[in-house]
Amino acid sequence: MSAFPTAAQLSLPGKQASRWSPGLPCAPHNEVFASADEGSGVAVALALALDGLRGQGGDRLGDRSLLWVQDATSLRLNGRPYRAGLPPELRNRVIHVLAPKPEDALFALEEGIRCRDMACVIGEIAGNPKTLDFTASRRLTLAAERYGVRLFLVRHDAKRDLSSARMRWQVRSAASLPPGWNTAAPGTPAWHAELFRARTLATGEWILRDDGKGLAAERPSTAPDHGDLAAAAGGRSLAAC
Repeated sequence: MSAFPTAAQLSLPGKQASRWSPGLPCAPHNEVFASADEGSGVAVALALALDGLRGQGGDRLGDRSLLWVQDATSLRLNGRPYRAGLPPELRNRVIHVLAPKPEDALFALEEGIRCRDMACVIGEIAGNPKTLDFTASRRLTLAAERYGVRLFLVRHDAKRDLSSARMRWQVRSAASLPPGWNTAAPGTPAWHAELFRARTLATGEWILRDDGKGLAAERPSTAPDHGDLAAAAGGRSLAAC
């Protein structure tokens, strides 16, 4: 039996899809597309993972670890995870795996998902390797749903290919708000995030910020309201209209 609610349990026929907001549980299988020239992909994956753990009734971390898997190209592009720069809750919980090839990374990701003692799994795979096809993606989704361990897979410099991931994001860096005390100091990191595919939620765009206490989201002033478009289409795709 799946450890997560099914799509039928989360959505009601004829109802407009609800909109994502911080505090809502993320899907069991998430993909985050980002440029390898900046750290936005991994940063948003961490922020979403922590937000989901914080939003599930208190301390969901307990003594569990976080598995972090990189393929060799991701390591070359972005380097290893820097423990001192990670959120305090995760600094001493990371199990890092360096996989020489994408197929090795996929194997490590699936094995990690199957371990219920993991708080969550973060993966980094560069480009669109042939081994990461729909079948491989489906295996990850089914494992995450069965074992209840969420996967956040960062796709560096990748095209939006066919995938069974329940939530898919496109992210980039955004301007930080000026600090309140020292205007010359760096502001709280911010990211522009587009949820372009979601199984049970309306798609949309947000500016995300995490100040170390929680994830905040606000709608960009120019973001289209996809939820209203879905409502106007009667719950069907616009292409069907």
